[in-house]
Amino acid sequence: MNTMVKQAIEHWQFIAPVLTPPTNKIEYETLAATLDELLDTVGDDENHPLSGLIDRIGDVIAAYDEVHYPIPDAAPHEVLAFLMQQHALSQSDLPEVAGQSVISEILNGKRKLNLNHIKALSKRFGVPAEVFI
Repeated sequence: MNTMVKQAIEHWQFIAPVLTPPTNKIEYETLAATLDELLDTVGDDENHPLSGLIDRIGDVIAAYDEVHYPIPDAAPHEVLAFLMQQHALSQSDLPEVAGQSVISEILNGKRKLNLNHIKALSKRFGVPAEVFI
């Protein structure tokens, strides 16, 4: 048995919980909190030794999200309205995206989201930019 396999066996009880797909909301939230803590630890260092673990946990969480929290096909302004409702936000609560009047026009379908809006919304809500396209 090679050294890597021996180490995996020895440490699996500690690693398994962060690599095993969650089966319920409590496990999901625990895994998400673990990911948040790792992200705080690693910061922007893409070469950090834990970056690969962060990627794997992100993949596990994304797979759970796809099954349990699918994003329905909707117009970008409908997605924005939904997210604002879920986060109890008003039009003026998104100054990093645009002014209140622009948000109003977007929500009413009178104006389309531009690339800067989409980037800011994706960052604000922690969702892929594709949901606004």
